[in-house]
Amino acid sequence: MSDFILKENRDGVLVVTLNRPEKNNAINNEMWVGIRDTFRDAAEDRRVNCVLLCGTGDNFCAGVDLASFSETAPGEEHPFESAARAVVEFDKPMVAAAQGAAVGGGATVLFHADIVYVGESLRLRLPFASLGLAPEWGSSYMLQANIGAQRAAELFYTAEWIDADKAHNCGIAADVLPDANLFSHALAKAEEIAQWPVNALREIKRTLRLHHLDSIDTAIRAEQAAMKRQAGSPENIEAITAFMEKRPPNFRDL
Repeated sequence: MSDFILKENRDGVLVVTLNRPEKNNAINNEMWVGIRDTFRDAAEDRRVNCVLLCGTGDNFCAGVDLASFSETAPGEEHPFESAARAVVEFDKPMVAAAQGAAVGGGATVLFHADIVYVGESLRLRLPFASLGLAPEWGSSYMLQANIGAQRAAELFYTAEWIDADKAHNCGIAADVLPDANLFSHALAKAEEIAQWPVNALREIKRTLRLHHLDSIDTAIRAEQAAMKRQAGSPENIEAITAFMEKRPPNFRDL
C-alpha cells in the first residue's frame, strides 16, 4: 500500500490517515484502492476494535481528485465504488476527526462514521448541485437519517459551506474542538471504545446499522444511476469548464 494511506494500530485503534497534503488529501485511484483494502482488512483483523479516520495537514479531504477519472478505462468500474462499499459494510466502530476542508467524498464519508469530531477550522461542503452532479456514497439517505430531511435538503440544494458550529448544531458532528486538540480528543474517545470486546462492539453496530443497510443500498444504486445521467451533461461540462477558467458558471443558457 502506498504512503497515501497511513495505518497505525494503537492498542486496538487503527488510525487511518489520508496522506496527500499537497493536494489537500484529494483521493486518487490508488487511495481508493487503499481505503477499500484497509477497511476490508480491518474488519477481519482481530487486533482492530475501532478505526479512527483522519487527514494529514490542515485539511481532512478535498474529495475525489477529478484527474483520477481519466485513469479509469471506459466501462471499467471506478475504484470509488468498491471503496465506498467497504466503508459502508465495515462492522466495527468508526470515529472520524475532520478539520479544514471536507468536500464531496471528503464530507460524505463522515456520514458513515459512528462518531464525528471536527476542528474549529472545518469547512464542509456538498458541491454536487454546483457541479451539475448527484450525491454519492449513500449520502442522499445517510444525511437525512443523521440530521433530518429538511436540513439535508438545504445543504444539498444550496451547496453552501458549512462551518464547524453549524456541523455541530445540525447533528453532523458530535463536538467541536480546537484544531490542536482534535486528534488527541478523537483518539482518546476511540481508545475508550476499543477497550471493550470486539464482538460486543460488532453486535452494537449491527443493531444500530442493520435497519439502515437496505436504504443505503437503495440510495447508492439511485445515486449511481443519477451520476451516470449527469456526468458529462452540459451543466457538468459548464461547471468544470468554469472552474478551470476561474469564472462563475452560467447554467441559464444550457
